[in-house]
Amino acid sequence: QVQLVEPGGGLVQAGGSLRLSCVASGQSASTYASTYVMAWSRQAPGKEREFVAAVTRTAYSTDYAESVKGRFTISRDNAKNTSYLQMYSLNPDDTAVYYCAAGPILTMSTTHYISWGQGTQVTVSS
Repeated sequence: QVQLVEPGGGLVQAGGSLRLSCVASGQSASTYASTYVMAWSRQAPGKEREFVAAVTRTAYSTDYAESVKGRFTISRDNAKNTSYLQMYSLNPDDTAVYYCAAGPILTMSTTHYISWGQGTQVTVSS
């Protein structure tokens, strides 16, 4: 069993930056982290969960939601079983619970991701 844990959320002012981390732990963590696509999604109050970004196993390919392109960067360090979401130029619309996820393919469909973290709150004040 692999767990995904997301430390790094918090409160930031509009225009600021924040980096989220997602750490895979458990018996198969190293294999899991280096095998699967890693992704981030978010869910704002009263809204459905939406895709944010994803990165392939070797980081050769990435994909981003239009709303975060040019502001967010996803990356991964397989040696540390960790993926990152670096967020710049944050605005109040980015306020949400951010979830780390892992899955077999690079897709913007959140239903294709098979493992999820518990989520971390990101609040952007105006």
